[in-house]
Amino acid sequence: MKLLFIALIASLSATSCQDKYPDLQDGLYAEIVTTKGTMVAQLFYDKVPVTVANFVGLAEGTHPQLPDSLKGKPFYNGITFHRVMDKFMIQGGDPTGTGRGSAGYRFHSEFDKDLRHNKPGILSMANSGGLATNGTQFFITEVPYPSLDAFDANGNVKACDQPRVSCHGVFGELVKGIEVQDSISNVKVGTGNKPLEDVIINQVNIIRKGADAKAFDAVKVFTIEEPLLSEKFEALKTEAESRVKEEAKKAAEVFKTENKDLEGELIESPTGLVMILNKAKNGKTPKNTEKVLIHSTGYFVNGDLFYTTQVDVAKKFNQYNENAEKNGAYKPFAMIYNESATLVPGFREAMLKMNVGDKARIFVPSYLGYGPSGRRPRIPPNTNLVFDLELVGIE
Repeated sequence: MKLLFIALIASLSATSCQDKYPDLQDGLYAEIVTTKGTMVAQLFYDKVPVTVANFVGLAEGTHPQLPDSLKGKPFYNGITFHRVMDKFMIQGGDPTGTGRGSAGYRFHSEFDKDLRHNKPGILSMANSGGLATNGTQFFITEVPYPSLDAFDANGNVKACDQPRVSCHGVFGELVKGIEVQDSISNVKVGTGNKPLEDVIINQVNIIRKGADAKAFDAVKVFTIEEPLLSEKFEALKTEAESRVKEEAKKAAEVFKTENKDLEGELIESPTGLVMILNKAKNGKTPKNTEKVLIHSTGYFVNGDLFYTTQVDVAKKFNQYNENAEKNGAYKPFAMIYNESATLVPGFREAMLKMNVGDKARIFVPSYLGYGPSGRRPRIPPNTNLVFDLELVGIE
C-alpha cells in the first residue's frame, strides 16, 4: 500500500508537471526545482539510454542499484549543489555534500559522438576519472567546455581509460531555466567551491511526453543494458581506430607527394611508417648495446615546427630560446639502439633502420606516435607527425 501510494503521488506530480509545460515537444524531461528557481532539461534517452535510466531511476526512487533504505524515495530531493564554479559548471547529486558521496554503486560511462559539452546548459555525468566511476553526481555547464568530451575535435575517442584524461557522458540539455543555472553559478563559494549558503534541489520531477517517452522503462533499461556498456565503448574505440588509420593513409599519400623530389630511398613499412632514407657511404651500424646520438626535428603535417635539437632550425621558425640553449636543448640526444628505446614506436622503428651518418624524413601516423592521448601541451590526440632525423654518432 505504501509503495502504491508513493507511485500514485509520483504519477500525480508528473501529470501536474506535464500540464505546466504545454509547449514542450514529445520527449523525456527532468524538472529540477531548486531554491534559486526551476530548470527543465531534455533527457537524451534515445542516444544514451543507460545514463538517462540511471538519472530517472534515482529521481523516482526506482533505481535497481539503490539500497533498500533508499528505494521508493526520490533520491535527489533535498540534495545540494555542492560544487559551483562560475564560467564552468554547477555540480550536484551527492547526498553528503562533500563531492565524495554516492548511492553506493558505480557504472560504466556511456557516450554518443553527437553529444558534446558545446554550449551552456549541458547536463552531464560527474565522475572520479576512468570509465567505470559514474554514480549519482551530475553537472550542468555554464559555458562550452570541449575538454570534457570523450571525443576529440575529429570525432575520435580519447584515451578515456588513461589517467588525467577527462571524459564525461552528456545525457541532457536545459531547455528552460538557463538563467537559473547562471544564478547558481554566481553564488559566493568557499573551500572546494562549495556555496557558503546551500543551494538545494527541492525536487526532480520526470516528465514524459509522447508514447516513446512514456514507454521508457528506466529500471529495465539499466538492468539489461548497463552490463553491455563496456562492450559498447570498445566498439566505439574500434570504429575510431579504423577511422584514424584511414585518415593516416591519406596523410601518408600527401607526405609522399610533397616529398617526391627529396633525395633518398622511399620505404613504406607495413606498420604505416613512411620513410625517405638518405644513406651515408660506409655508415657504421651501431650495436644493440650502444647509444646513438640523434639530431631530430619534429613537424606537424602542415609544416609547423613543434620540436628541434638544432639551433638553426629553431631560429628559422622563430622558436629559438636562449635559456633552452644554455640548458643543452640544441644538441643531439643519446638513445639506446634497440627495441627498448624510450621513443614513440614510429620514431624507434625508423631509428633502427638507420646507420651512423644516415639522414631521413619520416611520416609517423598518430597510432605510431602519441596516439589518442597526445602529448600535452603541444601535440593533440591522434596527430600525425613528420620528423627529420640524423644519426650523427655513437656515444
